[in-house]
Amino acid sequence: MTWSPCLVRSAGPSGEARYALGHRLLDRYLAFAAGRARPNTVRAIAFDLKAFFEVVGKDPVEVTSADVLDFVAAQRGDRSVVRLADRESGLSPRTIARRLASVLGFYAYVVARGDTPLASNPVPRELSTRRQRGSKRARLVPLVRVPRTLPKILTPGEVNTLFGALRTARDRAMAEAMVLGGLRRCEVLGLSLADLRLAERRVFIAEGKGGHQRVVPISGAVLRQRRRVPRPRTP
Repeated sequence: MTWSPCLVRSAGPSGEARYALGHRLLDRYLAFAAGRARPNTVRAIAFDLKAFFEVVGKDPVEVTSADVLDFVAAQRGDRSVVRLADRESGLSPRTIARRLASVLGFYAYVVARGDTPLASNPVPRELSTRRQRGSKRARLVPLVRVPRTLPKILTPGEVNTLFGALRTARDRAMAEAMVLGGLRRCEVLGLSLADLRLAERRVFIAEGKGGHQRVVPISGAVLRQRRRVPRPRTP
């Protein structure tokens, strides 16, 4: 490989974050993704592609399906990573599946361009197994099995412990907005005073997941906590 993936972050004309990996195709794809995805998504794609090509060690147009399968095996056997959930080594299936999705999207873009030797996407979506009895078609299984798990919910005691550890009314109001209002972390960080509709007991989310706006009801406890937050001083 004549190049080494190096992730570089820069600022665009309007201050937006731009990412590059030092390869013409990859950098063009990241610029393409920036026009249709949120900044955090583009950053995750850039990190995923960097991890992939560091392991594969080939130019993008030289990658084969065998390289993709070897990458999956390498991610599963990475002993430098220990999962917190089960204390086992290797990346979680969700992380591997996300990285494969980023690589799949990149190669779909490359094939659609039509200006490279690649005529098909080297990332297999599924694997074919033996045919089931009485069926003419082979059974297809996903390349990476992602377990379906239920979300972990804090107990009332854990919630009280969390609130008790917070030192300021501001921090408590932010935590209560997430626990009692169901707001995401990024949504809370993006709130302004004008977004709180106290009379309606609602909050306006200007920058939700995927760039969507929404108005959600919120607990009165959150609004009461907001009144305890000192107002910023005006110069």
